[in-house]
Amino acid sequence: MTTALFPTGLREAAAAAAAPLHLGTVSELVGLHLEVRGLPGAALGDLLEVRTATGPLLAEVAALRPGSAVCLPLGATAGVRAGDLVRATGGPLRIRAGEALLGRVLDGLGRPVDGGPELGSLETVSTEHATPDALSRPRITEPLGSGVRALDALVPVGRGQRIGIMAGSGVGKSSLLSMIARGTDAAVNVIALVGERGREVREFIDGDLGPEGLARSVVVVATSDAPAVERLRAAFTATRIAEWFRDGGRDVVLMMDSLTRVAMAQREIGLSAGEPPATRGYPPSVFGLLPRLLERAGTSAAGSITGIYTVLVEGDDLQDPVGDTARSILDGHVVLSRELATAGHFPAIDVLESISRVHRAVTTPEQQQAAARLRRMLAAHRSVRELVEIGAYVAGADADADAALARLPRIEAFLRQSMDDITPRLDAWDRLAEVVAP
Repeated sequence: MTTALFPTGLREAAAAAAAPLHLGTVSELVGLHLEVRGLPGAALGDLLEVRTATGPLLAEVAALRPGSAVCLPLGATAGVRAGDLVRATGGPLRIRAGEALLGRVLDGLGRPVDGGPELGSLETVSTEHATPDALSRPRITEPLGSGVRALDALVPVGRGQRIGIMAGSGVGKSSLLSMIARGTDAAVNVIALVGERGREVREFIDGDLGPEGLARSVVVVATSDAPAVERLRAAFTATRIAEWFRDGGRDVVLMMDSLTRVAMAQREIGLSAGEPPATRGYPPSVFGLLPRLLERAGTSAAGSITGIYTVLVEGDDLQDPVGDTARSILDGHVVLSRELATAGHFPAIDVLESISRVHRAVTTPEQQQAAARLRRMLAAHRSVRELVEIGAYVAGADADADAALARLPRIEAFLRQSMDDITPRLDAWDRLAEVVAP
């Protein structure tokens, strides 16, 4: 009987089933460092299955040595023993992708955690995906409304842009991100909550996102107590899901909170694999990982992924290694001010320190003039504020400062916005024109 009588898929499945099964063994486990011997075919990034007394444990190959592979476990290591058998799964992590993911909550490995149906009927894809070629990316020309006046008018975001929200802890990054999730006019939201507190996940989904926002969103969650590999993989899982929707011709908003915790997860992995610590304890692999992750967002010939990433900077220092690297890769950044946050100003956006590198491509000349006018007034007010507070400023010394002082209540009302106040993008421009009108 010839093989032509059997479909190709059946022949491949039969060949895989008939292939000899190679098993390795656990030789060492120290912290996150799990060493496996006897699997010469294991490749970097492959998933292995450790057969422990308490059940199977997945681990990812993080480094290769002569005769052994250094792996990072994707779950609790309690019960792992030296000599436990290890099986190669034959490739890297694979997840399910499809329209049925909308409205679902997944863990960092793409498994549903919301009690809904299984995802067996969806397409299986690898979390690794080719970055669109630089010359195949269409230019960014269309604005994307966020529902936040200060962003839409003064730091406008374009479809396919990548922008960072940068601030220290407790300044309102996550709150601003949830506001954008409800106010954006994108067709699909993919939201990655990486390293967040477990308490905040339910608050974000039920309170900030709400049923309407969740219906057009996919939420990927890896809380702070998840293994470092799962926290890292959550970023790539969310990015791959966003790419699946983009490849289908959709405009997607990918929100990641936070990029810094992704870098911290890679730091744990790199140090456990034996990398030397470099800048502030971050190994070199962290600074290779960030562009590889961030460049996967953006435009393609089919659709777009607008990437919005929160960046937790240490001690409000914008020159922090992760923040500085992210700022150099991204197409703009939004800086949140602790001074504004402590004064009850929400969103605490420091307009003068924030910039969008595509603002000229997505706004009209009239809009650019109005935004530049407000920026000049804010800069002039900042320079004379101390003089005004002590009564030493003389009216007429600076025309822009005089205009800012005369319009200060209107400017404050424009820049402040409650969490429940979603302003359409064109309405934001109309209100800005009223604020800066002579």
